[in-house]
Amino acid sequence: MVYCSRQAHRCLPAAYFPRRSSAMEPLKHMYTRELLEDFALKVSGVYPSFDRPGFLAAVFDNGWEARELKDRYRHIAQVLGGFLPADYDQAIRILETLTGECTGFPYIFFPEFVSLFGLEHWDTSLRALCSFTPSSSSEFAVRPFIEADQDRMLAAMLAWTQAPNEHVRRLASEGCRPRLPWGKPLRRLIADPEPLFPILTALLQDESEYVRRSVANNLNDISKDHPETVLKLATAHLGSSRETDRLLKHACRTLLKKGNPEALRLFGFGGGDIQAHVEIGELRVEPETIRLGEELRFSFRLAASQPVSVRLQYAIDYVKANGKTAPKRFHLPERKEFCGDEAISWGVTVKDFTTRKHYPGYHRVSILVNGEERASAGFMLETSGD
Repeated sequence: MVYCSRQAHRCLPAAYFPRRSSAMEPLKHMYTRELLEDFALKVSGVYPSFDRPGFLAAVFDNGWEARELKDRYRHIAQVLGGFLPADYDQAIRILETLTGECTGFPYIFFPEFVSLFGLEHWDTSLRALCSFTPSSSSEFAVRPFIEADQDRMLAAMLAWTQAPNEHVRRLASEGCRPRLPWGKPLRRLIADPEPLFPILTALLQDESEYVRRSVANNLNDISKDHPETVLKLATAHLGSSRETDRLLKHACRTLLKKGNPEALRLFGFGGGDIQAHVEIGELRVEPETIRLGEELRFSFRLAASQPVSVRLQYAIDYVKANGKTAPKRFHLPERKEFCGDEAISWGVTVKDFTTRKHYPGYHRVSILVNGEERASAGFMLETSGD
């Protein structure tokens, strides 16, 4: 099972995350007093002079409730630095001793401790980042090291691609994503991603899907600024294996979503005048008026006069707070070598997420074939305040 955080747009094994009473409950609430009391007890077991009451009082200060998730785990790491030994190597040894007991996403403050206090201690810090990442994730903590000395850090990450532990190999890719969600953008690598390709090509055929998915996400980041570079790599490696082909298609998902002609052709959706042979008709959206929490359904007919392969998408133009609209595209099942006539129906529950708040007004639904809009209809959304 994999838990996909809407806030982070990233995937980690479900075991990394604590149980929550509701999917809408903010992740920041995982830092309960019980969890941190338990952590403090574990620290005192290997470092008897650890001031547990002082640590907890400093963590749960007057500003605690106002802090969001990243601010909370950064605050915990900062406070921890004041209660562990001043000798950095000694402090890291204490935390490394606890990695087997302190597992899961809440303990991301372990690698955060490294990012805050370890930039002057490269050897110890790189060892610690590798040690901590299987228990939580060091993907954010590694980024200050990339910014401090890109060549040195990327050389270390290239070596990590050969690590026996899949979490360390994933860190080699995930940590250097130019546009990692929640992470500070790596501006130099956004402008010039070439230094990343030795790392990514070394992991293209990694045995772990967990690692390969990270490589795909990294390449997808790059494709937003350098589409031709990613398409060149995809062309060179497509056909290497079924797993690699899946990785490359996922890496080109933004290009496919936008209807990039070369990406469509590369993955079997181009060639010839496909649009001339495809018809979208009888688009219906029901109900015409909907309230938050209700299901919107739409249906249409897909017809093709000769065999074609098409990527189907639907888009909803969501109303924003200022009254303007912004489209968001979603996938429908692809059709390979489709010919004939088919009725297609789909449903989606209209509800708020942490990353999307709905506003009342007219919303347009459109159907796209290989990135090109072919039909549209609309519905009115009413919210509780209407």
